[in-house]
Amino acid sequence: MKNKNLHITRRTLTGALGLSILPLPSFAQAVAFEKLALDRSSDRAERILKGAKEEGTLTVYGSAPVEDMSQIFTAFEKKYGIKVRYWRAGPQELIRRAETEYRAGRFDVDIVQANGPTMEAIRRENILQRVYSPVHADLLKQAVPEHAEWIGERLNIIIGAYNTKSIPSADIPASYEGFADAKWIGKISVEATDYDWLATVVGAMGEEKGIELFKRIARTAGFSVRKGHTLITTLVAAGEIPLSLNVFSYKVEQLAKEGAPIAALIIPPAVGRVNGVGAARRPPHPNAALLYYEFMLNEAQHILKERDFTPTNQKVQALPAGMKLDFVDSAKLLDEDEKWTQIWKDITSMKTGR
Repeated sequence: MKNKNLHITRRTLTGALGLSILPLPSFAQAVAFEKLALDRSSDRAERILKGAKEEGTLTVYGSAPVEDMSQIFTAFEKKYGIKVRYWRAGPQELIRRAETEYRAGRFDVDIVQANGPTMEAIRRENILQRVYSPVHADLLKQAVPEHAEWIGERLNIIIGAYNTKSIPSADIPASYEGFADAKWIGKISVEATDYDWLATVVGAMGEEKGIELFKRIARTAGFSVRKGHTLITTLVAAGEIPLSLNVFSYKVEQLAKEGAPIAALIIPPAVGRVNGVGAARRPPHPNAALLYYEFMLNEAQHILKERDFTPTNQKVQALPAGMKLDFVDSAKLLDEDEKWTQIWKDITSMKTGR
């Protein structure tokens, strides 16, 4: 009974504090990191840099392809002499690993980088630390959640794309209604997990009307479902997929610049999904974590721009002129995850003619 009461007391305490169950030394270190992360003193940057160089390494968990992160890591390592270790996985596996490690008292991760809903899910497991940075004021307002436990470091603009050798530009509809036609049978691909894209698009149309339209497209033309935005875009460029409704704009631009027969398909509203960066509450390399966090919101923004990403720092690059963007509401979509996952699954599994 004594052990049981102790267990209950610790759970109650940690729940009230909004922290994972940590051994006492870890708890003290978490408190120390919180103080450092929120520090606004004039010598903070100097102290973080000194501490980071002594730590010498950094561990990042993320979902972006290695080729999209390698230039950022290389620039960080070259500037500071700090080695970056990167572990990459899909959103669900990323959430699962971070949660499992923290519950087990393993603190291996310094930084997490993923799309907004994934970051929000990890934040709700009390894994991320609120961080102060003067650069927050320079960022796109949709990139700065009030809790500041993760911050948007880039904007993934979700648009369509088509292979210019397979489909003449004159055949591209001006609205989604145009795809509810049998001539598109076998030609339309969509990303398997993009329920948040669907929710944002149909929300702009009117939820009930929008859902019914996508069901009509599914019954009339059908969807080829693939997993991975980069993979789908590459297949469109190769001509294996004629057209996709939801890929990342930066990849379309990269491949088009390389001479691939691919073009953007933009049907309003284009969807903006913030990709975030956050520091773990109990990072093994606290100074390196904060140094990298600041690097992502400063120097790395220029690297993102050069690679055709959309940085959130508006001093580096403002949003594309004239593009109507509807933003994914990460917190709302996380709350409604089951609803929209099921709706998207139902739509993408429909067979034509039914």
